[in-house]
Amino acid sequence: MANLIQAAREQVAQLTQAAYETAAAQGLLPAGQEIHGTVEVPKDSKNGDFASSFAMAGAKALHMAPRAIAQIILDHLELEGTLFQRAEIAGPGFLNFFYAPRWYGEVLGAVEAEPDTYGACDEGKDQRVMVEFVSANPTGPMHMGNARGGVLGDTLANVLSRAGWNAWKEFYVNDAGNQIHKFAMSIHARYMQILLGEDNYPFPEDGYQGDDIRELARAFYEAHGDAYKDAPEDKWLDDMSAFGLERNIPKMKDDLRKYGIEYDQWFFESELHDTGYVAETVALLTEKGWTYEKEGALWLNTTELLKEKFIREGKTREQADKLDLKDDVLRRANGFYTYFAADIAYHRNKFEKRGFDKVINVWGADHHGHVARLQAALDGLGLDGSHRLVIVLMQLVNLLQDGKPVRMSKRTGKAIALHDLLDEISVDAARYYFNNRAATSPLDFDLDLAVRQDSDNPVYYVQYAHARICSLIATLAEDGAAVPACANVDPALLSTDEERALVKTLAQYPEEIRLAARDCDPSRVNRYLTTLAGDFHRFYNACRMKGEEAALQSARLKLADCTRLVLANGLGLLGVAAPNKM
Repeated sequence: MANLIQAAREQVAQLTQAAYETAAAQGLLPAGQEIHGTVEVPKDSKNGDFASSFAMAGAKALHMAPRAIAQIILDHLELEGTLFQRAEIAGPGFLNFFYAPRWYGEVLGAVEAEPDTYGACDEGKDQRVMVEFVSANPTGPMHMGNARGGVLGDTLANVLSRAGWNAWKEFYVNDAGNQIHKFAMSIHARYMQILLGEDNYPFPEDGYQGDDIRELARAFYEAHGDAYKDAPEDKWLDDMSAFGLERNIPKMKDDLRKYGIEYDQWFFESELHDTGYVAETVALLTEKGWTYEKEGALWLNTTELLKEKFIREGKTREQADKLDLKDDVLRRANGFYTYFAADIAYHRNKFEKRGFDKVINVWGADHHGHVARLQAALDGLGLDGSHRLVIVLMQLVNLLQDGKPVRMSKRTGKAIALHDLLDEISVDAARYYFNNRAATSPLDFDLDLAVRQDSDNPVYYVQYAHARICSLIATLAEDGAAVPACANVDPALLSTDEERALVKTLAQYPEEIRLAARDCDPSRVNRYLTTLAGDFHRFYNACRMKGEEAALQSARLKLADCTRLVLANGLGLLGVAAPNKM
């Protein structure tokens, strides 16, 4: 779990504090002062690898000019055996620290020691986190939005695992409620049209219009003939919904498996209803005083729950009272529970029954109004939903071809289905592109760019860097130059700007993993890999290996191989291949 940039940052603070204490003991500076300076990475590497503001932060307490303090600190720095070779004073009193060759060697050693898990940290402290994503209605094919949500959720779970969380991937199947009723009604209407003719049986105005519904109705007819022509409604509703789900859900699983996604669990909404868990959850909310009856329905006092939530988050009661808030129905007058009631029960199940410490849902941006309401309902159950439930809201995807928006599938006339997309481009390109921007940003997906084999295509650019290193290693091996062990490399030979920039980028990887997990933003991994590939290409063009003196060639070859390992590591988190040849 080596984060050598953070280790170096902490060492700067320790070194300046130790120098201050030594100088104070000698009477050169006032003793006993607590000075909290910052340690930052300068924008220009010529100003060092870290800049400490200790002298400026201490000027008032020490009653001395910052540069005078900095000089005394500099005179008492003990850098022998540390990660730093030298320090100098700059500007109004900054202390700039420069890495020693030892630090560069330790970075390479950390990559060599655990190439597959390099970047790991204990940010999650092995707490259990569920990432629920896609969760598309099983009433039709998955589309472009599901494609983006799929890779965001899958990659986020991978990143969380690397950051020390015990991550669980889940798909919530909405196999109950109004959309399933509509699904069965649509299949039945198409079934009856097969029997009676399309003009002789009306199709529901809000029914599902896709060709997939016609295909299901045709399959049902081929299996049962006209046996359901006069069947009672409750019979055909149950049987046709079951028939459709039994065929659609395996297709969804196949599409997602082709996309490189495997879930730990597919959780069915119907289980919550069948076991009485929804009714029990609503009863608990009633017991806690958060519900009331009106016009035969049972309502959640969402207004008061949200006001209390907003007050806890810093609003005043007066501000909360001015908000335009509405309550939610939990149980309709006909006795049926709403989707919101089931959703509250499902999340109670996640926290209370299955014991997840944190839950992350990847939702479309159109669900934004639902976020605070669900968190507040969980607060009402005493489950601290405002802190333990995190919603990643995902913006829309704009599919482009020939520079123009693509709205429809050529096959179905509807939104582009995931399986259609994967017929056009590789899984690698799809997974890389859909994770290439933060979920909060709309995404332009250029189909033409995704299949190009040049540096303008970001996945090709990164994969090519990996393949280029593999080719380089193979070529040098033919000349008898094998990748050395880190212990046999002199890191002091890696002295050019390009070499050092590349090592520093390798060292940045653990911090990128930590921040990606903390911010629920796996697109940081894409941006990091693009930077790493660019730094490698610059190193490759500036620093020869073939024909160089053996020790220098060996050091550069080791650096290239460590880059290869980290590229493969990061691509693995994205679920993208790291090819040896291209």
